[in-house]
Order: sequence, then structure tokens, then C-alpha cells
Amino acid sequence: MLERLELEAFLTLAEELHFGRTAERLHVSTARISQTIKRLERHIGTPLFERNSRHVCLTEAGRLLHEDVRPAYDQIEAGVEKAINAARGIDRLLRVGFLGAAAGQLMAQAARLFDQGHPGWRARLREMQIVDGLRRLRAGDVDLLVVSLPHHEPDMVTGPVLFSEPRVLGVSSGHPLARRDSVSLEDLAAVKMLQVAEAFPDYWRADRTPHLTPAGRPVEPGPQFETLQEALALIDADEGAFVMGAQVSRFYARPGVTYLPLSDAAPLEWAPTWLVTNTAPEIHAFNRAAQNVAVRLSPPVRS
Repeated sequence: MLERLELEAFLTLAEELHFGRTAERLHVSTARISQTIKRLERHIGTPLFERNSRHVCLTEAGRLLHEDVRPAYDQIEAGVEKAINAARGIDRLLRVGFLGAAAGQLMAQAARLFDQGHPGWRARLREMQIVDGLRRLRAGDVDLLVVSLPHHEPDMVTGPVLFSEPRVLGVSSGHPLARRDSVSLEDLAAVKMLQVAEAFPDYWRADRTPHLTPAGRPVEPGPQFETLQEALALIDADEGAFVMGAQVSRFYARPGVTYLPLSDAAPLEWAPTWLVTNTAPEIHAFNRAAQNVAVRLSPPVRS
């Protein structure tokens, strides 16, 4: 039987792929997380994570365990929360998913505004991984998901843009480009570009991992990744570079990664999406709350 901390530590570390951030989220020490994972691995009988001083990733056994345990854990958490909400007089939940820290900050404020204006309802926030956000929306894990554009899913509705941010190129701090103040899309020919995994939609992969510069120069492909933390670990190890929104320089700073403004790249835009079949008026009410919050946000959060 797994202890609660073992389960939470495993699931959180599988998302973060970083012991320090896992410890912060669970409000315990990094040493406690390390000890808990080692105890769990002894209990299972095999390593669940590969780790060294610069990189943490799931082993095959860890990946399989995560795929089996995550849905069951979410179902238990939802059942417990449903009971708590019933005791508090909350009748309905609007489950809101988000990708990335900037969207999470905006959604937290929008949730408070929504809750205040809709007695009996509560907006519950869920952080998603980019690779499975759309799948979990389709599976009904969330009712609404804030995603980065482009977004071309025929069974989903895309709402108005909530905020936009400049794009930056994340490179290893030891790469020659890291000494520059900024770069252009032509400079992508000077680095290997990390490739988003095949699980991502084709249009999203094409937007993030170009094969040619605007002038037609070839861009060398690098390793694939599924999560932002995997991408940052690969960049830190000088395995490649990647184009991201500028929020990473604020929320995901790390010594081994340098973020360079891309002078000629279009901004990255973020918008809500939901299933066409979900006609609940609360979806639109939450979107209005999010738009009101977005207008009030300070420039450092919006860009």
C-alpha cells in the first residue's frame, strides 16, 4: 500500500521533473522528496526516475506507473472535493485547466472573480502538461483549457485571446549565441532545435519547430521532448534550443539557460478553448471574468 506522500511525490515529480520544484509544491524539503522517491522505488523494486545533476526523467516503469495511477488519483481527489463542496454548499464545479505559470496566475484571479459572482459554483484550477492538455479536455477532466495558439481542433471552440507575449529563444548559457542581446529567426540555423513529441498536433509542432529559416536555410533537428521541464533540461545540457514565450524568463529562470528575445518572431497568444458540445453558460461567464482580469494585469505578467 502506497503512502499518500509517496503517491503525491511521485505524481508531482513526474510533472515537474525537478526535485526542488516538487518540494516547493508539496511544502516539504527536497531531501524529504528524495527519500520518499527512493523508498517508493524500493517498494516497487525498480527505479522510476533517471536522475543526475542536470536531468530528471521517467524510466519506462515510471511512465507506465504514471499512466495507471494518475487517472485513479484524479478520480479520488475529485470525489473527496465533491464531498467537501457539498458540505460547504457548493453545488457545481467548473474545472479550468491551464498550461504554464502566466496562464495559471491569470486563471487564479479569474477563478476568484467567477466564484464571487456565481454563488453555488466554484472554479477549480488544474495544471495540465502541454502534451496531454487537449486529450484531457476531450476526456472530461476539465471543462475549459487555456492554450497557446495556433489552435485548430474541429471539435473545440476557441475564445478570445486573453494575453500575448513576445517569443524568446532558449539556449544553453554556454552556447555562443548566449552572448548576444537578441537573435532573429535566421539565427535558428546556428543551433539544433529541440523537437516537440509526435503526440503534439501537427500545426502546433510546425509553429514551434521550423525546419527552415525565413531565408530557406536548414534548421538542424535536436532531441524530442514532451514537457517544458524536459525541454529546459535538454537546453541546459546544450542538447538544443527552443522557441518559447517570454514568460519563461520570469517563471522558469535557471543558471544554465539563457533566454534571448527573438526580434522578428510573431507574439505568442493564449486563449481559452472548450468542447463544442459543452454549452454551459458558465463557460462564457468564466471567460468574461478572465478577460476582465487580463485587462487589469500589469505588463510584466502580460508580456
